[in-house]
Amino acid sequence: MSRPALTDDAELRRRIRDLDLPSKIRLLTGASLWRVPSEPRLGLSAVTMSDGPQGVRGTGDEPDATGLLAPAPSALAAAWDTELAERLGALFAAEARRKGVDVVLAPAVNLQRTPVAGRHFEYFSEDPLLTGTLAAALVRGMQGRGVGACLKHFVANDSETDRTHYRARLDERTLREVYMAPFEQVLAEAAPWSVMAAYSGVDDGTESAPMSENARLLREVLKGEWGFSGPVVSDWAATRSTVASAVGGLDLVMPGPHGPWGDALVAAVRAGEVDEQLVDDKVLRLLRLARHTGRLGDPGQNPPPPPAAPAGPAEEEFRLLREVAARGTVLLRNEADLLPLTPESIRSVALIGPNAVAPYLQGGGSAFVPAVRTVSFEEGLRAALPEHVRMSVHRGGDARLRPPYLSDALLNDPDTGAAGVRADHVDAEGHRIGGDVRQSGDWSGYGGFGPTTHRVVLRTVLTLAEPGTHRLEVGCVGRFRATVDGEEVLRGDDDRGVELILDSSHNNPPLHGIDLEVGPQPREIALSIDLTVIEAGGYGRFVTAQLRHAPPGPTPYEEIAEAAAAAQAADVAVVVVGTNEEVESEGWDRTGLDLPGHQDELVRKVIAANPRTIVVVNAGAPVLLPWADEAPALLWAWLPGQEAGHALADVLLGRIEPSGRLPWTLPARAEDVPVPDARPRDGIVDYGEGVHVGHRAWDREGIVPAFPFGHGLGWTRWTYESVTVSESVPLPESSVSAILPNPAGGDGLNLTVELTNTGPQPGREVVQVYLEPPQDGPDRPVRLLAGFATVHATPGASVTAEVCVPARALEIWDTEAGTWRTPPGRYRLHVGRSSRDPHLTAEVTVDDGRLRPAG
Repeated sequence: MSRPALTDDAELRRRIRDLDLPSKIRLLTGASLWRVPSEPRLGLSAVTMSDGPQGVRGTGDEPDATGLLAPAPSALAAAWDTELAERLGALFAAEARRKGVDVVLAPAVNLQRTPVAGRHFEYFSEDPLLTGTLAAALVRGMQGRGVGACLKHFVANDSETDRTHYRARLDERTLREVYMAPFEQVLAEAAPWSVMAAYSGVDDGTESAPMSENARLLREVLKGEWGFSGPVVSDWAATRSTVASAVGGLDLVMPGPHGPWGDALVAAVRAGEVDEQLVDDKVLRLLRLARHTGRLGDPGQNPPPPPAAPAGPAEEEFRLLREVAARGTVLLRNEADLLPLTPESIRSVALIGPNAVAPYLQGGGSAFVPAVRTVSFEEGLRAALPEHVRMSVHRGGDARLRPPYLSDALLNDPDTGAAGVRADHVDAEGHRIGGDVRQSGDWSGYGGFGPTTHRVVLRTVLTLAEPGTHRLEVGCVGRFRATVDGEEVLRGDDDRGVELILDSSHNNPPLHGIDLEVGPQPREIALSIDLTVIEAGGYGRFVTAQLRHAPPGPTPYEEIAEAAAAAQAADVAVVVVGTNEEVESEGWDRTGLDLPGHQDELVRKVIAANPRTIVVVNAGAPVLLPWADEAPALLWAWLPGQEAGHALADVLLGRIEPSGRLPWTLPARAEDVPVPDARPRDGIVDYGEGVHVGHRAWDREGIVPAFPFGHGLGWTRWTYESVTVSESVPLPESSVSAILPNPAGGDGLNLTVELTNTGPQPGREVVQVYLEPPQDGPDRPVRLLAGFATVHATPGASVTAEVCVPARALEIWDTEAGTWRTPPGRYRLHVGRSSRDPHLTAEVTVDDGRLRPAG
């Protein structure tokens, strides 16, 4: 018997018709936290998903599993290189296969609307074109190797505060031209196999609804107008309705096995509230995803074996992660060509800063990946510098507000005296039914207990020997009671469940501090925490407690003085400052843009002590650098992933050019930021700036930032010689011809740019084209990114960059007509090195529906 043609949807529809209603609806809620149900009668085996923006985390089935940790998406975006993004996508696919993952929940193409957004690091850029172009390349890299991408978070989910409830209020034109634009582009250029609906809601003036229920955007636009044929997946635990989400366009509720569909949806269909054809369509979309990922076989047969996992991780994968981190590094300043360093002329290096001692390699939240290895900045530099170079390391003050977890050496099980914290598992009647001992002060998300456990009681004896004032800090979530030496110090009565996951408080609980005085003799402190088990739906059952400790030690000012002295004695000082897990994470937005702790003072003291100071910023999102103009050399190194130390060494020693360009605008002052926060007011986040997001807003207001969008120096210098615009082409009359199949590469303009490397070293240049529309018509940006290309040349060599400017760049959304149109007039095309550094200009006109070079 021949195998059915699985490329034929008609065959899939026949299979679906033979399935009863409850069985069909069972498939539409996850079987577990990460898996979609199997159904042998359809030939469907379980499809496995995993978080993925910084790597492939996996399913957690192996508690100690590790994986490849890539640089954050903003670091990849800084490279402005589609070929590099596609290679990284291929690496994600290989890693997914190793972990038995079929769909990676990435990329995230929301925009960096405000610099304080908690997941800023997880997004590519403040610009929709740069975001869409690089995300499409990443998707092609993954799906070209059989692993599905899940494009997220559709749409206007650009901040974290109250993210599961707020409505983004924006007009349809802004939604189309800015926030939906990268989704539309990726769908057209790379055809991702699934899309994730956002936690938040959208009010576009036509419909106001949570995105999991927004029929206007999910059914009419995404599936209808854009022709998306895969499943729309809920964000985890985002679905709160049965009928509204089912008819609104959602196809798959995650996680499972519980949720608002199941029997309730069966009843709704039988009551006529939901058409069974909608259910069939959802199942069809799920089967298409399974077909793409190799998880669909013949009905009634054993599930097809998963594709063979590639061996690894391999050295070439480590090298790629190292390359992405190094090439994404942005050289913001380089006075007197301090960089790259010549190792032969250096005898000593002072490596300074809180992030030099404890690098921040990845953002917090669902993107977190336990890395297979990490290379610190110290390790990378020590491995790269010649043996004759002495290197000293100095923290210069702690930038974290939270002290470290209690050291294992200080913890003792009160029952046995052995090292550790004892966990007693207690049932609802108060009987001890099990236990555990762990040598750790971190009990975040602990779930190592049986199904009848109602409470977990943590007990330990803390032994402090060092004289002075010790700071003990305890953090818990849910319902709990904490005592120190029998005296209650902290109590909680929060009975929420999954919300404690969604707002990330399970990993970042509020802390209560206690000062403990220790004299000449050691002091023992009895600590007990009684925690009620939290029921978190598909996330399971858990408790969270954190035991942290700050011993007596030098003040930040004493550490800064010691670091400055070390800098003065060294030939070169490298200061690494930045953010940390308390600052950049899913679940909350930042409260400001200042570097945490005393890092600004540290930088100024080191610069004053050594004129050969290199400042490295280890942060994913913008921070204020009030001393930037004083820094001899300034690098932005992002959240660089596991190969951080090797990548920084490659850059400092000239092995790889830091050819990155800023994918966002770096403000000089907090008061200059166009969108200073995204806190909901009465449940609404108002996108009042309209189409003027990111660098467009800075240009509109004429404010000078610290460094503009697109800025980056590299090792060499470039002369822009000429620009030529291609012959005119017809402009499309309707939105359909404009956006399908390729909104970013269809009709438009081709620019040929000639440039020469006039500097002393080989280098890469990102040729950027900014469109200046006519300003006498509709409200439009002063300038917008319209295209870019990356070229490479040796010293003295000339090179040609071909830049495509799509027709969409010239168009606006006509809300009244419900279509795209190109306003007539004269358009200028500025070619240069950043949004504020044009070198060449060309002009085109739009007249009578035609686009032609201006005469």
